[in-house]
Amino acid sequence: MQAGEVVQVWGDIPLMTAAFFLLFTNLSLSLKIFNVVLKRETIRTIVNDCEQELICEKRESGKKIIARFNRQARLQLFTYIALSAGTVVGWAASAEKNQLPLRAWYPYDTTQSPAYDLTYIHQCVAVGLSATVNVSVDTVVTSLVALCCCRLQLLALSLQTLFDDLPLQTTGLLHPSVEPVAWDRLRECIQQHQTTLKATVILQRCFSLPVLAQFTVSVFIICATAYQLSFETANFIRTASMIFYLVVMMYQVFVYCYQGNEIQVESEAVCDAAYVSKWLVCTPRMRRALVLLMTRTRCPVILSAGGLVNLSLKTFMGIIKASYTFFTVLQGAGNGTK
Repeated sequence: MQAGEVVQVWGDIPLMTAAFFLLFTNLSLSLKIFNVVLKRETIRTIVNDCEQELICEKRESGKKIIARFNRQARLQLFTYIALSAGTVVGWAASAEKNQLPLRAWYPYDTTQSPAYDLTYIHQCVAVGLSATVNVSVDTVVTSLVALCCCRLQLLALSLQTLFDDLPLQTTGLLHPSVEPVAWDRLRECIQQHQTTLKATVILQRCFSLPVLAQFTVSVFIICATAYQLSFETANFIRTASMIFYLVVMMYQVFVYCYQGNEIQVESEAVCDAAYVSKWLVCTPRMRRALVLLMTRTRCPVILSAGGLVNLSLKTFMGIIKASYTFFTVLQGAGNGTK
C-alpha cells in the first residue's frame, strides 16, 4: 500500500518521504521474519546450548554475572517496547478528521465512513502487530549475542579462578596430586571457548545479511523521518510520535552495534583473564598451554553486517552521520523543487 502511494505522489519529495519511511521499515521487517523462520532450528540449537551451560553454573559469582545480563536484556526489551508503543499510540491519536494516520494507497475512498473507520482500524492493528514482531525479532538476535557475551564472561571467571582452592607444595607449585584437576579445568575452559566461538560463527552466518539490510534501510528511514519532522509543526501529537519513531529506529541500530561491541570487548578480556590467573603455581608444560590459549584469545570476536561493516559503536556513529548527510541532501532537493 505504501508502494502504491509512492507511485501516486512520485516527484513530491515531502509526500514521498512520508510513504517511504514505513515502506522501508516493512521491507526490512519482512526480510528479518523470513530469515528467523528459515533459521529457526539453528536458533533453537544455540538457545538450548546456552541454556544448558547457564543452568549448570553453580558459582555465586557466576550467578551474579548471569543475573546482570538478565537485567540488561530486560532493560533493553522494556525500553524498546516503551518507545515502540509510544510511536504506535501517537500515530493512532494523531489522525485528524477523515484522515488516516499513515499515508497509503487504497482502491477506494478512505475519507467516507465506514471505509475510513475500517481502514483506520486496519492501519492501527497492522502497525501495532508490525511493531510487536519487530521488537521480538530484534530482541531474539541481540539476546543471542548477549548470551555469547555472558558465556565469554563466565569463561573469563573460570580462567581467573583456574588454580584457586588447589593445594600447593612448599616450593609454591601445584601439588602433583591435583595437577590432573588443573588440566581438567583447563580443558573445560578450552572447550567452553571453542563452543562459544562456534556459536558466534553460527550467529554471523544466520544474521549477517538481514542486519546489513537493516542498517542500509535504517540510514534512509532515519533520514526520511527527520525530513518529515521538519514539516510537522501544527500537530503536536504527530510531531511527538515521529520523534518517538526516530528514536526507535536509532535505538534499533544502537542495540545491534552495542551488543556487537560488547562481544568484541568480552572476547578480548578472556586473554587478560588467563594472565590474571595464578599461572606461576603451575608446571612449565601447563604454562605453555596457557600461553597457547592466550594467543588464540588475542583474536577478538568481531560480528559484521554482510562482511562489510563491523557491529560496533563506531559503526553506529557512522550510520547517524550518513543519515544526516542524506537528510541535508534531501532537504536541499526539497527546497529546490519549491
